[in-house]
Amino acid sequence: MTRFLLGRVALFALGLAVASVLIFVTLRLLPGDVAQSIAGTTGSPAQVAAIRASLGLDQPVVVQYLDWAGGLLRLDLGESLVTGTPVADEVAEKLGVTLPLAGMSLVVGLAVGVPLGVVAAIRHHRASGAVLAVVAQLLAAVPVVWAGMLLIALFGVTLKVLPTQGFPVDGWEEPGRALRSLVLPAVTIGLVEGAVLFRFTRSAVVGALDEDYVRAAAAKGMTTTRALLRHGLPNVLLSVVSVLGLQVAGLVVGAVVVEQLFSLPGLGRMLVSDVGRRDLTKVQGELMTLTALVLLVGLVVDVVHRRLDPRLREQDA
Repeated sequence: MTRFLLGRVALFALGLAVASVLIFVTLRLLPGDVAQSIAGTTGSPAQVAAIRASLGLDQPVVVQYLDWAGGLLRLDLGESLVTGTPVADEVAEKLGVTLPLAGMSLVVGLAVGVPLGVVAAIRHHRASGAVLAVVAQLLAAVPVVWAGMLLIALFGVTLKVLPTQGFPVDGWEEPGRALRSLVLPAVTIGLVEGAVLFRFTRSAVVGALDEDYVRAAAAKGMTTTRALLRHGLPNVLLSVVSVLGLQVAGLVVGAVVVEQLFSLPGLGRMLVSDVGRRDLTKVQGELMTLTALVLLVGLVVDVVHRRLDPRLREQDA
């Protein structure tokens, strides 16, 4: 297990290194000049050159990358090119919205996808199972923004039971209001991601029901549900855990869209704004943070998967 952990940590570090190069190079290909944006349309060439020098943008690209990468090793994301504020402080503030949103969305997705997937699989020869499968297919095909607009129209405009825009100014000092403002966004992402989990769970359970050990248990008088929970659940959990690593990327993309739709001051909304302002340092820091979170979840999922799979545990023994 120790060798596996060391290997996964090394792969995690390599992934971050490759991502940092790709992010840095890609952002340099964007059109526009941040120095010109700061100087404004009336800025003279001399003023623009002075701004570029003060921001270090006149240095060779390799030097700029090494300076930024050196800061990353110290957990320093640099300073905003536009405002001069530390990027790490702003990212940490926005994560106070984005991480709870992602966590709540994951809970909704699991609560919707896994139980209904099990029920649909057990009843896959009945009409109710087919109906659940069709509904899940429809939800998986619905874009996140459409799902959000429908929920806003239903719960915000028609029923008027949940807030649809913004986040409390004082943040989590009033946890009740903060949680209420994240309910609709979390449900929006969670329903779509839950539909994907539903399909994988249903497929895994149907496969487990066809296994000889489940059929043997059912033949001895055990109900299908009990036989599945007692003998087939580990295989189902392995499939669900494996899919969760892929779902995190969907949560990140969904958060970027949903934060715009619900006017939430999270990392995704700030990222879109900073791309428009061409604040390269902030965008780099935001993208590296999101990348690190996705890779970290992948690392955790791999470790959990290895601990759950008896075949892999035997290799570690």
